[in-house]
Amino acid sequence: MDKKLYTDYLNILKEELLPAMGCTEPIAIAYAAALARNALGALPERVEITVSGNILKNVKSVIVPSTGGLKGVASAAAAGIVAGRHEKKLEVLSELTASDIEAIKAYISATQFTVKAADSGCIFDIGIAVFKGSDRAYARIEGHHTNVVEISRNDEKLLAKDVVEEDSNDGMTDRNCLSIKHIIEFADSVDVNDIDEIISRQIEYNTAIANEGLNGDYGARVGKVLLDSFGDGVHNLARATAAAGSDARMNGCSLPVVIVSGSGNQGMPAALPIVVYAEKMNAPREKLLRAVALSDLITIHLKTGIGRLSAYCGAVSAGAGAGAGVAYLCGGGFEEIAHTIVNALAITSGLICDGAKSSCAAKIASAVDAGLLGYEMFKRGSQFYGGDGILCHGVENTIDNVCDLARVGMKETDEEIIRLMIKDLG
Repeated sequence: MDKKLYTDYLNILKEELLPAMGCTEPIAIAYAAALARNALGALPERVEITVSGNILKNVKSVIVPSTGGLKGVASAAAAGIVAGRHEKKLEVLSELTASDIEAIKAYISATQFTVKAADSGCIFDIGIAVFKGSDRAYARIEGHHTNVVEISRNDEKLLAKDVVEEDSNDGMTDRNCLSIKHIIEFADSVDVNDIDEIISRQIEYNTAIANEGLNGDYGARVGKVLLDSFGDGVHNLARATAAAGSDARMNGCSLPVVIVSGSGNQGMPAALPIVVYAEKMNAPREKLLRAVALSDLITIHLKTGIGRLSAYCGAVSAGAGAGAGVAYLCGGGFEEIAHTIVNALAITSGLICDGAKSSCAAKIASAVDAGLLGYEMFKRGSQFYGGDGILCHGVENTIDNVCDLARVGMKETDEEIIRLMIKDLG
């Protein structure tokens, strides 16, 4: 494999496979708030929060982890201000204690919070202004979850970066180098020592939270319902395990996950179904690591043209990646993997994202099911063809069509989803 391409693919995995505690949008708000409080140097008396509609959509209904069940933008910001560790980034709330939770609740009751819509036109935009007497501090994150573009105190800019107009991978490796052909080539040729640490961490973290979901009582208990209803055959166990991780994560579990494309709800289904199949098959550890890396990169490739936040459910991309990873684990090459992806996208490309919440677990189960069905169809000589709906001849052309559908065609859908979600907020 071309040396530069090899290095780029490794860098993309390192940039994407990050540990995060809880749903990443409220965590990003907590991170920005912790940065602003640190810049102010005091506990703020007043807080002004400006967020894009997609941030509001993904924060409105999900529990902020380790806060005793608190939800919403103000709660996420308060947690970051009162007890957040800004240097830990997406694990900003990982060290909250019981006394911190009480302090956060008291702070929310005693402090004026204002939440308003951003007018920047950027899909991913968070700005937190905090005030104490005549002092003001401000932090802004834009484009992706850890892309801090401004920190200031009064008139002094402590950090300033160029602001982009849309969700971006600013400062990261160019994702346009990704293709299914080269992803398979990378999975085949990568020195496992180069990916062992990051992929093993993804497997360890995401398996732990999935087990917590299966053994605990979180949200709608989608993973447990699937197992109780349909048994522990490998196909059902794969989708139930991925769903159970989301059950726990969307409903306040404090265990970390490893994210993909900025989302734990993509990082879990991209890896966990492959882990389940590998265990059932007694697959070598090396083959498992290669298959998960392939799934991660396919998920990232599919999401690159869509954007990190949209009306298109990100689990669809991860489910297709998982199906492809299982195909690879079972010895499949380009033909099996490409057709698995196309089949999966033909089934679930209409799945909408209406924010982070308990039902994400069920959507993950559906997306994983589509990925696995896509592979089983091809194994049995069945497939969907170019010209069927939005499918096009060639896997990359189909991916381009899906990205156009999600980014351009569903833009008004996204706006309507946001309107419906916030109309009861006054």
